[in-house]
Amino acid sequence: MKGRSAPDPAATFARPEGVEDDCIVRAYRVPPESEGMRVDRFLMTQLRNTSRTRAKSIATRTAYTVEGRSLKPSDRVRAEDRVVLWRPPFEELDQPREVPVVYEDPHLLVVDKPPLCAVHPTARHYHSTVIKCLEAARPGEFLSLIHRIDRETSGLLMLARSPRADSAFKRLLEDRSLDAARGRTAGPAMSKVYLALTWGVPDAGTIELPLEPDHENPLRVKMRVATRGGMSACTRVSVLGVRGGHALVRCELLTGRQHQIRVHLAARGTPLVGDKLYGPDERLLARAADDQLSAADLALLELPRHALHAHHYRLAHAITGEALELVSPLAADLAAFWESRPQQPDGALPEMGSTTHSKSDS
Repeated sequence: MKGRSAPDPAATFARPEGVEDDCIVRAYRVPPESEGMRVDRFLMTQLRNTSRTRAKSIATRTAYTVEGRSLKPSDRVRAEDRVVLWRPPFEELDQPREVPVVYEDPHLLVVDKPPLCAVHPTARHYHSTVIKCLEAARPGEFLSLIHRIDRETSGLLMLARSPRADSAFKRLLEDRSLDAARGRTAGPAMSKVYLALTWGVPDAGTIELPLEPDHENPLRVKMRVATRGGMSACTRVSVLGVRGGHALVRCELLTGRQHQIRVHLAARGTPLVGDKLYGPDERLLARAADDQLSAADLALLELPRHALHAHHYRLAHAITGEALELVSPLAADLAAFWESRPQQPDGALPEMGSTTHSKSDS
């Protein structure tokens, strides 16, 4: 797989004739290994979740040289060239929204991220993001993501309010993963629990399967269980209820790898409801990116997003040392889906509590 290059700033690029002032501009350096690729294929290696059809459309409408000359999808790139995309602001169907605050102190901000809300701006989702909403509500404040969760995932998200806090909390997360890699399970300093709805019922217990990027997958965002080596990954799973062939599952992350819960549950034959990448057909992700999901696709997925929610974090505050307990109840769309399933004995939705935080002496 070709490596992605970081977008260059646009200040030095000539604006093509006819391009509007409010265009979102990104430029991508062509690494030596991409020499000779078609422009559309090169863009596939640089843009996430992008199908060949969509990459060709983007190249046709928005790709230029640094001098402002229009590029065709079939043009060939040369090493160290820049492919500059001048893209109109995406017409976001989801408008900027309020992001509820779960906890706040001078160092840390914890929010309850809505589903289908990206955490940071992209060309496709620019205004309706956690960062943009918080910047509008808190102009001039320092805010940095301590960790990330997928756009479709809902629930707890932590942000640092100073550079010192940013370093300290990120180090806390890194130490937690290192402990797991060395065979030490996560202690009271950091615990992250997610709730998931699955197709089928997973076995309770601990899933220990190392993960690695799936370099053979054309979508470039997929992870897989490593055949040898890989990054250690450990998820503790318990089943809270079963309804109509679906399960409500509690997943405690003992490590924090990309897509860890989704890959682990899919590897056990019980993927997340609504998962377009690890569910019934990975091609659903590209069709969703192209806004081409059919009625049959939507019926197969059952939910418009994957059913994963960041529910409960317990951690020692990286600056003050205080013990924090942060809770976000299962998101309304997932709770409604669960309640609509045929009920079986002991299948009722457990009490999840309200969105809250507390400090304890533990």
